Amino acid sequence: MTTADEIIAKVEADGIETIRVVFTDPHGILRGKTITATALPGALASGIRVPSTLLLKDLSHRTAFPVWHGDTAPMQGAADVILHLDAESFRRLPWSPHSALIHGDVTAMDGAPIPFASRAILAKAEADLAQAGLTATMGLEVEFQIYRVTDPALGAAECTMPGAPPQVENTTQGYQYLTATRYAEVEPMLDRIRCGAEEMGMDVRSVEVEMGPSQFEFTFAPGRPSDIAEMAVNFRMLARELSARHGLLASFMPKPALPNAAANGWHIHQSLCDGTGRNLFTPDGPGLTQTAAHWTAGLLTHASACCLLTNPTVNSYKRFVPHQLAPNRIGWGVDNRGAMIRAITGRGDPASRIENRLPDSAVNPYLAFAAQLHAGLAGLREAAAPPAPLSDPYDASAPPLPASLGDAIDAFAASGTLRAALTADVADWLVTLKRHEWNRYLSHISDWEQAEYFSIL
Repeated sequence: MTTADEIIAKVEADGIETIRVVFTDPHGILRGKTITATALPGALASGIRVPSTLLLKDLSHRTAFPVWHGDTAPMQGAADVILHLDAESFRRLPWSPHSALIHGDVTAMDGAPIPFASRAILAKAEADLAQAGLTATMGLEVEFQIYRVTDPALGAAECTMPGAPPQVENTTQGYQYLTATRYAEVEPMLDRIRCGAEEMGMDVRSVEVEMGPSQFEFTFAPGRPSDIAEMAVNFRMLARELSARHGLLASFMPKPALPNAAANGWHIHQSLCDGTGRNLFTPDGPGLTQTAAHWTAGLLTHASACCLLTNPTVNSYKRFVPHQLAPNRIGWGVDNRGAMIRAITGRGDPASRIENRLPDSAVNPYLAFAAQLHAGLAGLREAAAPPAPLSDPYDASAPPLPASLGDAIDAFAASGTLRAALTADVADWLVTLKRHEWNRYLSHISDWEQAEYFSIL
């Protein structure tokens, strides 16, 4: 669908009754309103109003900014913003045949852009890259778990902010990586998700049984960063909603607190093309091209600061464990799955690319991609050179990644490069939002503290 008239005709012809008008919040979650088919023409013409505080909330749904007093915080008084519907994003929901989905761009009521809207942040990064005469191609590997729900935790005492986690059991025992037997055990479940994704226009390339219990991976064809970001948030919604309809829970938590659970990566494959469409990461001989080397150097130089966007939760930093196919050091390697940056290049290979294995599955895709573009572009502008490739990606002599969300916030706040690229408004918004989450975590008394101190002190 590309025009309002085409969408209205499609809705009438297919008997669609409701349309979810959504945007991507700071955490990569789709939020918005569901309108009826009769309200669609007006929404397409004028947009719909939603509370501005949806841009200011943490994952527990607490508003992280003082919107009721003072004049320094954005969105004073929890006023409305407008979602302007993007006709090209219209998709029918395969698991809800009477419903469709459409994304919106967030602006102020007078039409002024809001700099910290997710789509706007990535659009600016793509525009900065275009000014350099370049376009980026991104591809994704997405790891997540699917569990069977045994108790949905709907008791009155469990409905807190955030709510009590449901009780679950595994759908597979795990530890039979890429085996046909494990795949066969859950094929109907995975087929539902694959078919739904394909019906929504996602180009699924593989459906894989990962290492851990109940852990799976979907990979997708590469494309323009903004297109892949929209696909990624749609896929997370699809996996969660289709699973819920069958008594299952799809979780994209980086490291679930369940026995034997494996961590979930969100690996970004990336390359650059010039104005002729030539892949600038395709080498004529061994090693990285000059463009790929500069880009890689930028990702490495700004890795710690970018962690706020690629590893955005307290839980994200529980994934940085040696010898678990996730990085804990800043470095790159040649086809090395333990390194933060894995170079996958070959002489004359048009699919030559690098893979950033740092991000996890909790990302906001728009922000994670923006981090890649800004950091890589900084490396190009500075003609930066990467260090020697690591033969041991967990070598203690290599610089460590941040040990916690608090460390990542500090690294981001100290980065003049990212602050300038993202703008001061966006940088301050991110720091405020994530410090709110980090401070709530620090004030929480954990089970470890209770066990360690309660009966002995």
